[in-house]
Amino acid sequence: MDILQPAGWPRPRGYANGIAASGRFVFVSGMIGWNVHGEFESDGFASQARQALLNVVAVLREAKAGPEHIVRMTWYVVDKREYLAASAELGAAYREIIGAHYPAMTAVEVRALIEDRARVEIEATAVVP
Repeated sequence: MDILQPAGWPRPRGYANGIAASGRFVFVSGMIGWNVHGEFESDGFASQARQALLNVVAVLREAKAGPEHIVRMTWYVVDKREYLAASAELGAAYREIIGAHYPAMTAVEVRALIEDRARVEIEATAVVP
């Protein structure tokens, strides 16, 4: 996996501008912040994001992959301000679950998610060498 950092560009914080990789592709559909029983344990953004990240990692495990294989993540959030306000707690949860691995990442504010209580949905693409 090669991190793509154009010369002269400022280094991004918490994500990569791009990644080049080869191997077996694993596509994780959008994971929301409910538990293994399909139940929300919290309506808080950071709590739901933490659970969504745990759900992403659980799906990766099924492909014998881990967080270190993620090359791209897309975050769909229903409230940009809520996302930004939770940055400290969110960063701590991210580092705990994903580690110090920062793939190419996009965050998009959306009007709503299919599950009414969902505050965030995270999809990921991984490449296992």
